[in-house]
Amino acid sequence: MAEEKKEAAKQLYPVTDEIREAMALIRRGTDSFLIESEFEQKLARSKATGEPLRCKLGLDPTAPDIHVGHTVVLNKLRQLQDLGHTVIFLVGDFTAAIGDPSGRNTTRPPLTREQIEENAQTYLNQAGLVLDLERTEVRYNSEWCNGLGSVGMIQLASRYTLARLLERDDFAKRFAAELPIAMHELLYPLMQGYDSVALKADLELGGSDQRFNLLVGRELQRQYGQEPQCILTMPLLVGLDGVQKMSKSKKNYIGITDAPNDMFGKVMSISDDLMWNWFDLLSLRGNDEIAALRKACDEGRNPRDAKVMLAKEIVERFHSKSAADAAEAEFNNRFRQGAMPSDMPEVTVTSTDGHIGIGLLIKQTGLVPSTAEANRNIDQGGVRINGEQIRDRKLQIAQGESFVLQVGKRKWAKVTVA
Repeated sequence: MAEEKKEAAKQLYPVTDEIREAMALIRRGTDSFLIESEFEQKLARSKATGEPLRCKLGLDPTAPDIHVGHTVVLNKLRQLQDLGHTVIFLVGDFTAAIGDPSGRNTTRPPLTREQIEENAQTYLNQAGLVLDLERTEVRYNSEWCNGLGSVGMIQLASRYTLARLLERDDFAKRFAAELPIAMHELLYPLMQGYDSVALKADLELGGSDQRFNLLVGRELQRQYGQEPQCILTMPLLVGLDGVQKMSKSKKNYIGITDAPNDMFGKVMSISDDLMWNWFDLLSLRGNDEIAALRKACDEGRNPRDAKVMLAKEIVERFHSKSAADAAEAEFNNRFRQGAMPSDMPEVTVTSTDGHIGIGLLIKQTGLVPSTAEANRNIDQGGVRINGEQIRDRKLQIAQGESFVLQVGKRKWAKVTVA
């Protein structure tokens, strides 16, 4: 049977228009795709034999910084799932105990078992917001790694050379700088690669920083007599500022637990150019639909209409359709009709000597991170009290006053000075 499968894998299968369309969808928004011609044949074989491909994503359950940028690779998995293929969500509970040094110039401390289990559940909860978990094969690499034992680990290590491992960028830099590289770190790419052997993966997905490890998996599959997996890496999502990658530390992110109105408003705040990149990376709409939408905007349709569609799709994914509809109505009510939001926070700020300066007051509400930014908003005409524009940085607010404060277009609070 194994020989028959090998012979079948060598056959050339017809590439139909349906296969080409699937390839175009899978290719959309990717950073790199190795090797496309091989994967096209895998798709064609799957279509001819009715056997779905096995598409793997491995994530070590390190403490997650959860925002929509982390769902880019999950969206690609969902597209593969909707094309009828088997999606494998691999929780790296064994490899997390080693610690992946990717992109680091120092050894990363391994996690405790308790941290691993807690973070693994967080990852599964996140994945379930994008993937259909009922159609997802959830695995843990401790299933096969724990059983390797010392003999199995040595045999696995014999299939790869130290010279090849030192080609990895972070290892090479640390070696050249005479910085320490612990022996257990060298095992990490081998263990991740062995996951692909254990799961018989046809395709492995990951971030661009995982390219070396994914290639190790491809080589190890060859060593074990398997058809090598193809590799698909996804780029980092650009944040709300349109410049840097999405990051909580850069405050340019949309959290997947953000309130629907906040999420909708943040999507609406991005530039028209960035919107199309987000369609490619975050939307589950088909290529033809996105292309038609973009063509319509090029020919005169208001890009705002497209942005509303994207905002509603994202809110619906992480909340519900009714929440998306309500967020759109709230946004329109607030910005088209100038109405105040119905869900603004109520904040009490503390005065000294019976009054407080406007800049410090704005900072204390939490609507801006610093007094300097509050002053910049005042200078730019972006601060209003009860609808009246404030231009005086030296304005003092008396103790006991209550009012509605607006900073910029989207930040509101009901403020009481105590």
